[in-house]
Amino acid sequence: MRYAAKKLGWMLLTMVIVSFFAFLAFQIIPGDPTAKLLGSDATAESVAALRARLGLDQPFFTRYFDWVYHALRGDFGTSYSYLIPVSSLLAGKLGVTGLLTALAFVIITVVSIPLGLALCTYDRPWLRRLGAAVEQIIMAVPAFFTGILMTLLFGLVLRWFTPGGFVAPEADLARSVGYLFFPALSIALPRIAMTVKMLRSSVSKEMEKDYILTSYSRGNGRRATLYRHVLRNAAVPVVAFFAMTVADIVAGSIVMEQVFAVPGLGRLLLHSIANRDYPVVQAIVVILALWVVLVNGAADLLNQRLDPRLRLM
Repeated sequence: MRYAAKKLGWMLLTMVIVSFFAFLAFQIIPGDPTAKLLGSDATAESVAALRARLGLDQPFFTRYFDWVYHALRGDFGTSYSYLIPVSSLLAGKLGVTGLLTALAFVIITVVSIPLGLALCTYDRPWLRRLGAAVEQIIMAVPAFFTGILMTLLFGLVLRWFTPGGFVAPEADLARSVGYLFFPALSIALPRIAMTVKMLRSSVSKEMEKDYILTSYSRGNGRRATLYRHVLRNAAVPVVAFFAMTVADIVAGSIVMEQVFAVPGLGRLLLHSIANRDYPVVQAIVVILALWVVLVNGAADLLNQRLDPRLRLM
């Protein structure tokens, strides 16, 4: 219980720091959003009036605490570009990015865990070398380039999907998932290679420990020892690695939304940065950070259950 309370405290502190720097960053970046809204011919009086209406004439900390107060209630302000509440603007985008992220995570889990276990169970020198070579090749190819190749092969050549023809989940969930499968696979491939490598490395370290000899002396074979004793201990660093993978998936989603023209948070984020739509950018940064913090917190709590030593911390 103490470990969970401590972890929750660090999560809250992390979110406070992220929110502060997300708000601060767009106060010190050169440029005035009112100039973008009013144009270069705006008078000083109109600029001053708009700054007052947007609250930009208030002191920094007054604006920050007011933003945090309203953000905790789900109100992230009004978009400068779209002139609608940021919460309404993000509602549909959040579902698309969430679906893409979840699909990529499922692909990573479904492929990497069984594949890693199979390679650990049937440990042969030639298979180990082949696996290492394939892992290095996959990890060396940037995800965005993989996405471009998939668009070319599966979209333009095989016509398994129509590039740019994304269908919203609320309109047709099956077609939406079918379209998102390819950007999700592009995100997942290098993470699959890294996860398999991590699992094999973790299992190899456990197999060198003394309790393995004890298991063998009791008549257990490699497979029985692996599944009964090794995996529980090897899972601790793997779970932590999976948590870090979520941050990579979120970053990869932003890139893949550009490559595959998916109307999610990533495309909105880049568009809002270009247009100095600070309320939208701040909201997206905080939401993505919260997403990553929650997943990492859940992974730490799971590790605490798997490793009794963490319960003493």
